[in-house]
Amino acid sequence: MITPRKVKYIAKRKEDENIRFRTFLKCNAEEKVLDQQFFDLHVEYFNNYDCSRCRNCCKEYNVTIPDDSLDKCASALNLTKEDFVKQFLQRNEMSGEYETKSIPCDFLLEGGECQLGDCKPSSCKEFPYTNKPERLQSLYSVLDAVSICPIAFEIYEQLKQMYKFRSR
Repeated sequence: MITPRKVKYIAKRKEDENIRFRTFLKCNAEEKVLDQQFFDLHVEYFNNYDCSRCRNCCKEYNVTIPDDSLDKCASALNLTKEDFVKQFLQRNEMSGEYETKSIPCDFLLEGGECQLGDCKPSSCKEFPYTNKPERLQSLYSVLDAVSICPIAFEIYEQLKQMYKFRSR
């Protein structure tokens, strides 16, 4: 398994190959089969992985927090909704949604746990989305995850083997 510290560097070195594989999948993969392959590999890898030892996603992305979760998240930190928003969030000008102000995420604790606990946003819980359907339609986001998440990286590498993809 690739280490969290090395994933960005090695993914950058494999960037051209990964883009070629994306094109290969777009032209050759059957969507339902690919979704099942992603799902199976996701389950296999995440069953044996402790995300709290990595948290690259928390260190690299702004987190979107839905409006309907603001009260619950604020309560988890013993704050009012207004104080929670003021202290930690900003409106994304494009989407209009609230997202964290800081990278790395302000809610990331030193031990790798999330300060929000059970009200952690679904975008965090579900990253890198490799167990979700329609991966064929979102391969660019998969490529982004490959450069952040060791599991996404390993899944992509395993798929290359499954499809007998050869780099140049």
